[in-house]
Amino acid sequence: MVPTLDEAESVARLLTDLGGLALEHEMVVVDGGSSDATCDVARRLGARVLVAPRGRGSQLRAGAAAATAPLLCFLHADVRLDAPALRQVERVAEQRPAGAYALRLVIDRPGLAYRLIEWGANLRSMWGRLPYGDQGLLVSRKDYDAAGGYPDIPLMEDVALVRALGRVTSVRLLPAAIRVSARRWEREGVLRRTWVNWRLLSAYLLGAPPERLAERYRPSGDRPPGRRA
Repeated sequence: MVPTLDEAESVARLLTDLGGLALEHEMVVVDGGSSDATCDVARRLGARVLVAPRGRGSQLRAGAAAATAPLLCFLHADVRLDAPALRQVERVAEQRPAGAYALRLVIDRPGLAYRLIEWGANLRSMWGRLPYGDQGLLVSRKDYDAAGGYPDIPLMEDVALVRALGRVTSVRLLPAAIRVSARRWEREGVLRRTWVNWRLLSAYLLGAPPERLAERYRPSGDRPPGRRA
């Protein structure tokens, strides 16, 4: 499942990557009202395209409801999966080990600041069992449903689901990496983006409603902010 909003270029790259999977799979793109060629590009590359109310939580929830596979894979549109990552996904699909799985974060830019962000994100995922949505998520339909699925909230939908999954199964970090676009850090500044993310996460974990957090911080038009490490 891939939620999109004006992601024609990014989703083309991701779906091309997913075409390298050596197993039967269905690619589901859930669009939140793109004004560019996202939907046409996705269909041309073999994806099933759905339309849902704008917002990652509602879009991912709609995609999961429409999917029929026993193993669900959730990905953001601006990530890339190389051959080792695809092989890792195949192994999980074939072996069906217990638990939910995210991939190790790698940011697609050079620089010490990005390496430090990666280190923090992977440490949080490994020891805190709290990967973010841009690290991908592999989870069985059974465990996804038991956890209640993605909540329809404007922010922190990935954190909410992972915390719920932690109450019904284990959440683990796979050794293969997922490459994430650095565009948000580049647009907003590495230090500011990272500081805001930690503030948002801390506030949410302390009980702040996602709706209030989304209203307080909207960096790009009226889009709820994405989270990056």
